[in-house]
Amino acid sequence: MHLRSIVCIVLSLISCSAFSEDYNVKTFGAVSDTTQLSTQAINKAINACSGKGGGRVVIPAGQYKSGTITLKSNVELHLERGAVLYASTRHEDFPRQARPAYRSQKDPGGWFALIYAEGQKNIALTGAGTIDGRGAWQMPRPELPGGDLDGRPRNVLFISCQDVTVLDVSMRNAGIWNQHYLNCEDVIVDRIRVYNHANRNNDGIDIDGCRRFVLSNSIIDSDDDAIVLKSTGREGCSDIVINNCIASSFTNAIKCGTESTGGFRNITISNCVVKKSKSTTPPIFGRTNIGITAISLEIVDGGIMDGVHVDNVVIEATECPIYVRLGNRARKYMEGIATPGRGIMRNVSISNVIAHSAGNYTSSITGVPGSKIENIRLDKITLINQGGLKPGEYIAHAGLVDEDEKGYPEPTVWKNLPASALFIRHAEDVSLSNITIGSQAADPRVPLIGVDIDRLYVSSLRNRSNPEAVKLELKDVRFKKIE
Repeated sequence: MHLRSIVCIVLSLISCSAFSEDYNVKTFGAVSDTTQLSTQAINKAINACSGKGGGRVVIPAGQYKSGTITLKSNVELHLERGAVLYASTRHEDFPRQARPAYRSQKDPGGWFALIYAEGQKNIALTGAGTIDGRGAWQMPRPELPGGDLDGRPRNVLFISCQDVTVLDVSMRNAGIWNQHYLNCEDVIVDRIRVYNHANRNNDGIDIDGCRRFVLSNSIIDSDDDAIVLKSTGREGCSDIVINNCIASSFTNAIKCGTESTGGFRNITISNCVVKKSKSTTPPIFGRTNIGITAISLEIVDGGIMDGVHVDNVVIEATECPIYVRLGNRARKYMEGIATPGRGIMRNVSISNVIAHSAGNYTSSITGVPGSKIENIRLDKITLINQGGLKPGEYIAHAGLVDEDEKGYPEPTVWKNLPASALFIRHAEDVSLSNITIGSQAADPRVPLIGVDIDRLYVSSLRNRSNPEAVKLELKDVRFKKIE
């Protein structure tokens, strides 16, 4: 080997060693004592690490209390196994961050979070330790608007960051959303465990206006939405992969929406299980202890949904297995901008879904008059609901189903629709193939209803409970092929 090559290798090893240097937060004054704050010590360690070009800041086994920790470029914050990072519950320990350049409908004028980063590159949050937001004790700030803008801190908030890695960490008990990735690029979140049943708006993970994002091999159990893609600002979600996850929620397990300003493009959701939450406490913000929906795809604040594929999902208990909604709530993401127009939803594929022990909120695919969902395909779908309804416990016929164009997009608006398995309205190029439906107890409703559809293709529709039952009720369907 040439001397020049040897020198290059040695210099490379030295460089890697310097970059991967560990900075133990105890060296900077952090203490394993939840009666004392370690905020300053942890931030000192991050600043020292960043000042040397980057490396790893280590929180060793023990119990630590902190206010806002600000992560910086080229820094990995590593929680060792046995380390628990508790959030302080005092407002003064979470100073309001300067309002970022990227504007979002959820921004109360400057954010609050336990672990925060804005505009940073090559950052990581890793380790087998735990982040506990002590959400039950996180109180609203009286000077702020109410609802989800009341200043309760997120456990993790990264805004406009690039090259983000989150591995192995357990997260629980956030004041509001557990982790929020806003306008970020090139993100990998893998092997995380989330349990979030402590306060209102307790989402599990919010992927908001991000590009090139992979979430995989994770278990998420939340009071509010578990895995949710949003677009609360001008940027949409694009090139997103969600794979090999188990999601539980008292509201919606896997969801695109409700905010949809920038839309959703090239989204793949596969190999997931939706199951009942293991929480034994009543819902705080959710409306049902088996969950409202398993899969929700929504465009209601403008934006375009184009190219969404959901495949290989098993659903154990939820009120409504599949909810696809094109509405027109038309909410602005910030003041002083034009009201968004109607959005577009097209090229959606849902396949290999098995839903058993579902409630009686019917799966639905619904646009609004003048705005149809375009090119949607359902293949190899099994929908088994509870049944047992009596007249008066469901909407009697399709003409009585409210359009609710401006309303909040959720099947709780309609509850028990006139179809037992699937209700489709205002759509075009709809393909249904290899659909199996059934009810655990007798259900008097028509299994499938279609209204105002251009081009409907149905192949192999089977009623497991009653093979002789009327399968379809169609009105204003222009061209249909039924086999």
